[in-house]
Amino acid sequence: MVAVGTELLASGRIDRNTPLLKERLSQLGVAVRFSAVVPDERSIMEETLRAALGRCRYVLVCGGLGPTTDDLTRFAAASVLGVRLVEDATSLASIETRFRDRGIEMPDVNRRQALIPEGTAALPNPAGTAPGVLARTGTGSWLVLLPGPPSELAAMFDAEVRPRLETETRRTAGSVRETLMVAGLPESVLQERILDLTPARDAPEDLAILASRGELEIRVTGPAGRAAEVRRLADRMAERLGPAVFSRTAGEHLEHAVGRMLERRGERAAFAESLTGGLITERLTRVPGSSAWFDLGVVAYANEAKRDLLAVPEEALAVHGAVSEPVALAMAEGARRRSGNAWGVAVTGIAGPGGGSAEKPVGLVWVAVRGPVSRARRFRLPGDRSLVRQLTATAALDLLRQSMLAAGDAGH
Repeated sequence: MVAVGTELLASGRIDRNTPLLKERLSQLGVAVRFSAVVPDERSIMEETLRAALGRCRYVLVCGGLGPTTDDLTRFAAASVLGVRLVEDATSLASIETRFRDRGIEMPDVNRRQALIPEGTAALPNPAGTAPGVLARTGTGSWLVLLPGPPSELAAMFDAEVRPRLETETRRTAGSVRETLMVAGLPESVLQERILDLTPARDAPEDLAILASRGELEIRVTGPAGRAAEVRRLADRMAERLGPAVFSRTAGEHLEHAVGRMLERRGERAAFAESLTGGLITERLTRVPGSSAWFDLGVVAYANEAKRDLLAVPEEALAVHGAVSEPVALAMAEGARRRSGNAWGVAVTGIAGPGGGSAEKPVGLVWVAVRGPVSRARRFRLPGDRSLVRQLTATAALDLLRQSMLAAGDAGH
């Protein structure tokens, strides 16, 4: 993985493409062995591409395919491949059409985007002007050039690169993998519960545990010829962990599991968010078809908003404060009543870095659920403001999931 762009090396700028592609590659069972961020300097780009091709079978490059003079990825790739750049007629026609459809005359500089290394395949860009490139080297490695804007990169990867990789990895794969997605357990507790099931050094299976925003992913991998043993080990771990396992599908997150459970029950949930500021509902509405089970989210930061929008009693706010069990339960009930849904979920807390006290420190969070089963949980979450908010969103989704299980949903 090579992310191109001098701006990515500046303070405050984040490379969003590498995590996006890592997620998609993990679903294919493709491990990332090398990752770099390079400036818009051709010599450094060429040096990095040669190093990556020397180490890895697949090299994915993100960015540097625009029309300006600092977009040098295609030039560096052609140099590394030892070929010249040629104009791809199909790509040029697509770029011209895109400008024409917008009622704009195409600047001549955009012709640069139709240049691809000779002997390579141009990848159409359904969301932008810059075509991608797929090159196969003489040693069998792949060099894939993808555009920098995440929306363009994701669309191109899913439409053009992923199907090719799926075909390639099925042909060359020598292993199988089982996945368990887990929530509600610290990583140390999870490891302790399955410690005696951990594969021995010389066992055919291999175990990896990955943590992300409060969710844990267990990967059990082994040779393709030992698929039954890999499956049995994963089944034993799932039995040991019980309802903490919310999915056996790689890359499926809590929002997918919660949505599936709500849809199966024929119910909806409404959410009231304070410190997360809409983060929970953003995760829910990422799921296609979420309108079937989600219809209302309220962001109520100020006490007045909690009172006016969610009918939180003034007395509860005055006596217990906004970050408290009574207020969290009242917020959840307010969301449930306002929507007429079966479930109401609420979060309130102190994300930091300021605002804490000895009695209510930074990271203190209350999560509440009201519905067929009602409950509230107190959390003391670690990390900076961003991490506390992410962990709170995960805790809220998991408490709703656990509440539905307690209400009689046996599937998970």
